[in-house]
Amino acid sequence: MGLIMTTIRQANVAGLFYPDNPAELGSQIRGYLAQAPAEISASRPKALIAPHAGYIYSGPIAASAYRQLQPIADQISRVIILAPAHRMAFRGLAVSEAEEFETPLGKVEVDCDALLRLQALAQVRQVEPAFANEHSIEVQLPFLQTALQEFKIVPLLVSNANAEQVSQVLELLWGGPETLIVISSDLSHYLSYEQAKSIDKTTTQAIEALQPSALSLEQACGGIPIQGLLLSAKHHNLHVTTLDLRNSGDTAGTKDRVVGYGAYVFS
Repeated sequence: MGLIMTTIRQANVAGLFYPDNPAELGSQIRGYLAQAPAEISASRPKALIAPHAGYIYSGPIAASAYRQLQPIADQISRVIILAPAHRMAFRGLAVSEAEEFETPLGKVEVDCDALLRLQALAQVRQVEPAFANEHSIEVQLPFLQTALQEFKIVPLLVSNANAEQVSQVLELLWGGPETLIVISSDLSHYLSYEQAKSIDKTTTQAIEALQPSALSLEQACGGIPIQGLLLSAKHHNLHVTTLDLRNSGDTAGTKDRVVGYGAYVFS
């Protein structure tokens, strides 16, 4: 009998962006979730935008997005994660050959059936090196592992693609109440505190108005995934609520050069 090999994508930034000790990590995330604003969107969340920096900087903001999942945590069994590729450029959207992604909180299974369905789209291809040392998907996983119960992920890195190509992927996997979409993105990068506040406010207005064309790619590192979500959100008549809008100067950094973070729920 042959051995069944599963490829596991090991954590890249455990111990750097967040604690690598499982107990410490779990308690940190539960703390952020407990401190997040308690107002839960009246209608059911379909998509979230959450930041992906080190947890001391963006964890409290991400938690306000994940807090929204509390009432429906037991109903979500699949999470589509669209995140920007920081480490290498390539055409379209990338999938990994990994069947599981690992964090200190355990392994998360990849929805391989969903990946097979995506093979029908020319813009989706396997680009394994893009996942090496990449943090944008990984930092969302411990939050999902804490907020949800049994779920699989469809992890996609986005590079040289456009809003329509991202939206096509979302439409193909849109599903029903069992499917959640997470867009991983920070906002403005390395501006002064006041500049960042002003630009992030403009970005937020574009997101709230579901206007992808009003969002420039300098405004958010996950700008293309966000634009794709805005197209689909418009098509499905979703409504956006801004849950939190702050920057690293508000959380754990200095105010001279900051990175902006926003949390949004689409329902």
